[in-house]
Amino acid sequence: MATHPTTKTTAVRTATRTYRIAVIPGDGTGPEVIAEGRKVLEAVARQGGFRLDWRPYDLGGERYLKTNETLPASALKELRQVDAIYLGAIGHPDVKPGILEQGILLRLRFELDQYINLRPVKLYPGVWTPLRDKGPEHIDFVVVRENTEGLYAGVGGFLRKGTAEEVALQTSVNTRQGVERCIRFAFEYTARRAKAKKLTLCGKTNVLTFAHDLWQRVFNEVAAEYPGIQTDYTHVDACCMWMVKNPEWFDVIVTDNMFGDIITDLGAMIQGGMGIAAGGNLNPQGVSMFEPIGGSAPKYTGQRVINPLAAICAGGMMLESLGEAKAGKAVEQAVMAVTGTKLKSLAAGKMGYSTQEVGDLVVKSL
Repeated sequence: MATHPTTKTTAVRTATRTYRIAVIPGDGTGPEVIAEGRKVLEAVARQGGFRLDWRPYDLGGERYLKTNETLPASALKELRQVDAIYLGAIGHPDVKPGILEQGILLRLRFELDQYINLRPVKLYPGVWTPLRDKGPEHIDFVVVRENTEGLYAGVGGFLRKGTAEEVALQTSVNTRQGVERCIRFAFEYTARRAKAKKLTLCGKTNVLTFAHDLWQRVFNEVAAEYPGIQTDYTHVDACCMWMVKNPEWFDVIVTDNMFGDIITDLGAMIQGGMGIAAGGNLNPQGVSMFEPIGGSAPKYTGQRVINPLAAICAGGMMLESLGEAKAGKAVEQAVMAVTGTKLKSLAAGKMGYSTQEVGDLVVKSL
């Protein structure tokens, strides 16, 4: 997990530094992995001399099935007042796909203006990668994804739906303000990251000649303000190719919403799978949300076999965002100790330990 600029500078601090954390355990195995994450975060908070004030919310499939509510206005109002949000997973087999994702996840991102999706792609010791001859020294980069615009803005519609002449339109929305604030965040992040100080713009300027022309122009203009940052450009298809062939070429990648969604899943696979992949939805001036990247995995619910490490890593990222960088780093180091010396695999049911035992191992390794 990589250090990034503090995303909540107005955190409420008492003599013991208390942070108000909204917890959305979610669906399926979400509550199981969040329980282990909270266990680890409580342990590191005791060591670091700060408190976590947990505020639970039952948002997800079960609530929707009972009440037909996704994200009530009253809950959204309360979530605006916390210091961070800790999310398990959203997704229920009895709820039509899209309802929970749009009604909870996308709405939170848009309403709280979480305009950056931050995805570290880092191979930990002892973790298998499908890339031959690549190790932790080769896979350690970060994707900065624009998180509130592009094709996900929901602009579009149908004409003559259900007929042989049906037309479906989905428009990619790219504003100068939205593009520039994402690119500026990426340059600042690259400058703070203690690596190659190289920022790669990922786009498709040869085909998407309007939207990605804007991205390229803004990127070039902002780059002039950061002479210490090496810049590069890659088409998204080439980016996927080089992530597999030469992942060591990348330090930080900045890209739009759709391309970011795609390449971060590829990133999760080369870092060992969804069981270790964590991310943050950031509003650097407001409330940010942190989550494991994998889904709710309902088929494993209650079996005590799901891997909690991604949720634990997301919790570490949350601590760093709150200004507790030492504690966040301690969480990552503990996870690395567990992957490097304890686990047989990251796959559910193949770790050699139960979900709770993996959480205990991380606590013991702090």
